[in-house]
Amino acid sequence: MTVTLRIATRDWDYLTPLLLGDVTSDRLSLQITRVGTLISDLATSADYDAAELSFSRYVSAMAAGASAVVGIPCFIMRGFRHRCVITTDASPLEHFSQLKGKRIGVTGWRDSGNTWTRAALRRDGVGVEDAFWIAGRLTAQHPIVDRLDGFGRPGLIEADPDERPMMEMLARGDLDAIFTPFMPDGFFGPGSGFRQVLRDFRQAECAYYAEVGYVPAHHLVGIKADMLRAHPWIADELTRLLDESQRAWTAKRRKYAETSPFVLDEFVFAGRALAPDWNDSGRDLNRPMIETFARELFTQGIMPAPMTAEALFPGLQ
Repeated sequence: MTVTLRIATRDWDYLTPLLLGDVTSDRLSLQITRVGTLISDLATSADYDAAELSFSRYVSAMAAGASAVVGIPCFIMRGFRHRCVITTDASPLEHFSQLKGKRIGVTGWRDSGNTWTRAALRRDGVGVEDAFWIAGRLTAQHPIVDRLDGFGRPGLIEADPDERPMMEMLARGDLDAIFTPFMPDGFFGPGSGFRQVLRDFRQAECAYYAEVGYVPAHHLVGIKADMLRAHPWIADELTRLLDESQRAWTAKRRKYAETSPFVLDEFVFAGRALAPDWNDSGRDLNRPMIETFARELFTQGIMPAPMTAEALFPGLQ
């Protein structure tokens, strides 16, 4: 019997082999819905059995004793964060250490990516208490929502009272830098007026990878506990499908590299700079990354205590 699993994910290109039916299972039929933002609460959703989840919010939920959703160590979104700190072309800032005492904008305080980015700054001597933080919307097209999530600290971590778009604040000099997971419209064109703080962020990321041995994860896959209790094998089969889809997509992109004039260079570089298993799923394989992230949440005051990989992914390897 084939079980149908309704799953909501971001529009990742490597899901294409799954969507086209090039990667299939005779046990599990996936109904993939591509969403622009992560769904707010998988546990109460009537539309989905599984979903892409924030790693940070999953850790918080597990620490609070939540049991309606089971996370699996299949990390659907990974990425280095050194490239995600931007400033203006005219800024003198070129090193993370120079952000000490500066005004930094963030799109969400406890977001997984911003947690990793603050960790990268602390490695260069800039802790949470060493800068002034403003949480807000990146551009006028982004919604006005609570981005502090209860972690505000007057005089240190605040929301802009006028809800001004942070890119406008950066351009005017009201901010010195911004953390952003996605570059704003126009950033990639000539004359945008903005750049990464680290002019050679690739070198910084390679040095970081050589030291820690992993690419940070931001999102993972969660499945409703009821579904998993009824079909315990689903976690492994879903992981296999997602991993196989990514491998198939990478192989195709390496062959059909004309997507961009320079994407072949990127694939050659990544293939030689990263270990072959850098993106593989699994709790034990990813233990250093998982437990470093949990410690970061504790160190940054987001969690009351760090958690082990076993506590976060019980019964899974």
